[in-house]
Amino acid sequence: MIVHKILNNNVIVTLDDSNNELIIMGRGIGFKKKEGDTIDQSQIEKQFSLSNKEILPKFTELLSEIPLEVVSASEIIINHAKSLLGGKLQDSIYISLTDHIHFAIERHKQGLNIANNFLWEIKKFYPQEFKMGKYALDVIKDRLHVELPEDEAGFITFHMINAQLNDTMPNIVTMTKIMREMLNIVKYHFKFEYDEDSLTYQRFVTHLKFFAHRMLSHHTIVSTDISLYEMVKEKYHASYRCTKRIDLHLIQQYSHALTDDESLYLTIHIERLRKELENLATSTKL
Repeated sequence: MIVHKILNNNVIVTLDDSNNELIIMGRGIGFKKKEGDTIDQSQIEKQFSLSNKEILPKFTELLSEIPLEVVSASEIIINHAKSLLGGKLQDSIYISLTDHIHFAIERHKQGLNIANNFLWEIKKFYPQEFKMGKYALDVIKDRLHVELPEDEAGFITFHMINAQLNDTMPNIVTMTKIMREMLNIVKYHFKFEYDEDSLTYQRFVTHLKFFAHRMLSHHTIVSTDISLYEMVKEKYHASYRCTKRIDLHLIQQYSHALTDDESLYLTIHIERLRKELENLATSTKL
């Protein structure tokens, strides 16, 4: 391996056999090196080859500014997330999460901890991702000796969701807000409390998550069999009225009107939830 660029004493860039850039990290690996020098293989601690070439320049710039320990901790968290969440994470997570952890640590040292106003929703809507956020705090505490508040686990959760959906952070926040509003409309329309441990509730939350994501991505489902829509509208009239309240709210707040398909699926989910809670209330009284 030959040095192609030197970012700092701990980070250099080389080229692979296909002439693609590889980022090499190691304590002192770039010290007193210049372009064209041979890399000491024994000093290599980390090696990155990102598939998304558009973010590679940003990542190399980030690595030149952030301590090696923070990058290593971030990589441990990302690798565990890939295993725990069971899906592909966008390469952008290497930039967003590493940068966030570094900035959060700097803020914490200055006593500037930021409250996460969506922490309750994050715990309820994204339990697996939040578990990952809590794991991240443990890694940061063990490896970087900084104990960040639980609010930061919530912010890290957002980065995990963002990397899964390939969406922007403001959209993830708005998506969570939409989910909370829709859940509240259903809750107060029927005047019941959710059983948050039930499979039906969890399915409903999952449906809302993907609905909100489609809505903010301007992707709508349009394929309804009109006869099925009319049948559901008539058969589940109480749940359909609740769906229309949601529709009005989305029009007023987000200029988004539900399509017949969206109304159909939302009504079915609401009806399933309503029936389950109704049956639970009846059995409790017996």
